[in-house]
Formats: sequence, structure tokens, C-alpha cells
Amino acid sequence: MNKRIVNTILKILSETYPEAKCALKFGSPYELLVATMLSAQCTDVRVNKVTSELYKEFNTPEKMVSLTEEELGEKIKSCGFFRNKSKHILEASRTIMEKYQGQVPDTMEKLITLPGVGRKTADVVLSNAFGVPAIAVDTHVFRVSNRLGIARGNTPHKVEMELMKNIPKDMWSDSHHYLIWHGRQICKSRKPDCEHCPVAPYCEYFNHPEDYEKDKIKKK
Repeated sequence: MNKRIVNTILKILSETYPEAKCALKFGSPYELLVATMLSAQCTDVRVNKVTSELYKEFNTPEKMVSLTEEELGEKIKSCGFFRNKSKHILEASRTIMEKYQGQVPDTMEKLITLPGVGRKTADVVLSNAFGVPAIAVDTHVFRVSNRLGIARGNTPHKVEMELMKNIPKDMWSDSHHYLIWHGRQICKSRKPDCEHCPVAPYCEYFNHPEDYEKDKIKKK
């Protein structure tokens, strides 16, 4: 897909979702980091309910590490995979205290050294907490990008690299939110609402479904 069409799609999405922004609630880079770690395979709505209580007492690395894995696990249990999440949050908090003077680092290279933090989590923190251009590829961004054809890849990393090539850098962060909102509201996983999709005329999935399915098989 050429960049002119990509820009047209993004313009339409920006007009469709003018209020698109991070759905996770946070008051500091650390709060966003923890919330993003909790959001893996969990809804933002659920995470916000959990963190609204958790952050009343434990909203800094210093306060968080006063909890044991079991104690933190009980507080975040409803987010799923709570044992692994509890372990990683506490390990990341200790690393932030020991290596970064209690401050969440503001570079990709440093963020991904934190236990339990991969590129997606790092991108979310960089973009929303520090204003660094980034495109976090979650399940919605991955699906919508491939369907539209603005970035093709069989891994989130490949899709991220393609999006970074095809989208102007100053639009990376906003485009991330547009794609997420579109995935949640129209381009849903099981049954995309193509009939009401404002970018359907430019969408490869809508216009060439057979080619799209063949391409998916090749990438497996």
C-alpha cells in the first residue's frame, strides 16, 4: 500500500476518533508502566478498577516492593496471570530503584531491560508518559494493520517496523490510538463491521478478501 493511501486512511480515522487516547488511567510513568504490565490479556477497564485501589497505597517502586509476591498477587488477581505479573512488577520495581534511582527510564533500550517489559509495554510508556513517538502493537493494532494492508507481518515486531516505515514519525503515537479504537469499535476480531467502516474503500481485507486469506496462510 502506498503512503498516499496510508495517509488517507489515517486522516479518516483521526476524524472518526478525535478523542482517541490511552484508556489506562495513570498519574506518573511508574503508574502507567504497572498498568500496562497488568493489561496483558486483560481489559483496560478491569485494569483501571484494580489500579484505582492499588495506587491508593502502592503507586511508587518504593511502596510497591513493601509487598510480597503473594500480597500483590491478591490485589491484582482479577487481571489474570497474577502470579507472573506480581513477580515481574516487583522485580521491575526493584530494578528501577537499584539502577535508575527510582525513576522509570525514558528510552527503549533501558525499558526493555526491566523484568516483564517488552517492546509493546515500552512503546506504551514512551508514547504516553514521555511523549516519545512510538507505535505499540497490541492485538488490535496487529489485526487492523494487517487487514487494512498498511502494515503486513506475522509478528508484532514486524508490524511495528512496517508501521514505522509507512507512517510519518510525528503521527506514530496518535496512529497507535486510532488503530486501537478502530479495532475495538468496528474492525473486531471475529466479526468486523465492514458495512459501517469509514475506511472500507481503502481496505485490502474488504476489497480483496481472498488475497488477504491466502497471504495469511503463507505467513503461518
